Amino acid sequence: MDRRQTVTGFLVTIKDFLGFLSIALTLVGYVPYFHSIFKKRTKPHLFSWIIWGTVNAIAFAGQWSHGGGAGSWAAGFTALLSFGVVGLSTVWGEKNITKSDVVAFTGALAAIALWYFTNDPLGAVCLATFIDILGCYPTIRKSYNKPHEEPLFSWVICSLRSVLSLFALGQYSLVTTIYPIAMIFTNGGLALMLFWRRAILKGTHNG
Repeated sequence: MDRRQTVTGFLVTIKDFLGFLSIALTLVGYVPYFHSIFKKRTKPHLFSWIIWGTVNAIAFAGQWSHGGGAGSWAAGFTALLSFGVVGLSTVWGEKNITKSDVVAFTGALAAIALWYFTNDPLGAVCLATFIDILGCYPTIRKSYNKPHEEPLFSWVICSLRSVLSLFALGQYSLVTTIYPIAMIFTNGGLALMLFWRRAILKGTHNG
């Protein structure tokens, strides 16, 4: 075996390891999230989780079909867990659905319909990323007012998982990298917002 084959095999092994680690981190983030729902401390927004489950499934299909390899595993696994949260949201989720939530949800569904007719892989992933970000709105709106109804730890882990899935990609292109990069910033941004709002509310109560 020549040196090039040895190096390639080593990189594949490392990327598979990172892929498994990203799945492990997904579990680490979701287990306390599910536990918090059952304890009725967390109230997930149904609209967001329907969108996130759908868009993760789209992203997984796009990444996998274009050589994403182990880097696409996290998106597929997240899609399954997200639909699990959808089921729980119908019973223990956020009940205050606003008009702006409906607008965001409707817009995301329309974009998903547009994606169905998009044959361009890059366009499909860009749409998936846009839909996911649009899906964040109901949760961001709810969490701004009720920052303790979302577990901060889970969103930090979700951001770290996206970093690992990015490094685990088998092929790097706009098609495979746009979505995980966007998730690093959206999940991390939501975590920062939760931390900031909790600190603000704590200061208000202490004052």
